[in-house]
Amino acid sequence: MTRNTLKLALATTALVATGAYAQDATLTIESWRNDDLKLWQNQIIPAFEAEHPGIKVEFRPSAPAEYNAVLNSKLDAGSAGDLITCRPFDASLALYDAGHLSDLSDLEAMSNFSDVAKSAWQTDDGSASFCVPMASVIHGFIYNKDAFEELGLSVPETEAEFFAALDTIKEDGGYIPMAMGTNDQWEAATMGYNNIGPNYWKGEEGRLALIAGEQTLTDPEWVAPYATLARWGDYLGAGYEAQTYPDSQNIFTLGRAAIYPAGSWEISGFNAQADFEMGAFKPPVQAAGDTCYISDHTDIGIGMNAATDNPEAARTFLAWVANPEFAGIFGNALPGFFPLSKTPVELEDPLAKEFVSWRGECESTIRSTYQILSRGTPNLENETWGASVAAIKGTATPEDLGQGLQDGLASWYEPQQ
Repeated sequence: MTRNTLKLALATTALVATGAYAQDATLTIESWRNDDLKLWQNQIIPAFEAEHPGIKVEFRPSAPAEYNAVLNSKLDAGSAGDLITCRPFDASLALYDAGHLSDLSDLEAMSNFSDVAKSAWQTDDGSASFCVPMASVIHGFIYNKDAFEELGLSVPETEAEFFAALDTIKEDGGYIPMAMGTNDQWEAATMGYNNIGPNYWKGEEGRLALIAGEQTLTDPEWVAPYATLARWGDYLGAGYEAQTYPDSQNIFTLGRAAIYPAGSWEISGFNAQADFEMGAFKPPVQAAGDTCYISDHTDIGIGMNAATDNPEAARTFLAWVANPEFAGIFGNALPGFFPLSKTPVELEDPLAKEFVSWRGECESTIRSTYQILSRGTPNLENETWGASVAAIKGTATPEDLGQGLQDGLASWYEPQQ
């Protein structure tokens, strides 16, 4: 054998070995979605492995409340999985800043997502993207179609129509007009303030202006939603102040309430529990013809552990997650968690289809407090919980609530000083 032939043989052997190593890999996924285990085991992973037979995937979830602590411990110990399921915004940004998540900006499949979809898993300047967006949840209202038919109600499109419907339901007395409590606080902000608010502050326009310091929480578009929430208390039923989130879910699914201020994540559970037909309507606009805005909140993504021993296989999996096949599986197996890829997904669940149809009718935004504005103390997200409860109970004026929130934000956030 000549020297050149030997070199060629060795090079070929090295390439084959490299190819075999890249393909014969086992990837593990860290996640807080332990309720999704069967979905990953029975649908998602088999679909991927059928197309990539050299790569095996294991889904290894932790309990949701423990996920952040467990994941951080594993990352510090060097024992975390190859793929990291990402919470939106600051929690994942902290992992990237600590060197635990890889920059995926050069992953071609990232072009399948809009800037809004990617914003939950990017650096503040947008220069690095470190998780592939998987799904968002959409806010609105779920209603009991039987109750609406019984009372001769149409789906409200404006705030005037919304409150007229609530008045009709209240006067009839057969149903609690709207199922929501204030005991757990977060619902008042999440399904209250950040549900209806985008129609006031014009979605991304207002949210970005607040981050830039061009608007303040004492401006009319940020105070007005509290004035609207102040009217809700008359329709939530007796004892709403002590009513928990599970209480509200039960009241609605048992058919005792006509309307439920909702996130689309309720769909699967409500489908299993309610024995009546449900519909959904988007947050009512202030006047007919107004542009509508919806909270289409980025909720879950997936990134690559920077310390993985299988970067090529991990990137192959992430590119697959970004494609329409994954989006179709995920969107239909978990109705109410909506794929974020630009390619439309044909959903089967009628309630999920109703929610996602609003993307074509309205401008999308995300919850106003989730990016940048809740990094300091006081935490604006948590402060908004209390303010929303106070608005509903009527224990403070909308103007005072706005001033209190502004004072807290300005105490640590330089653009608001």
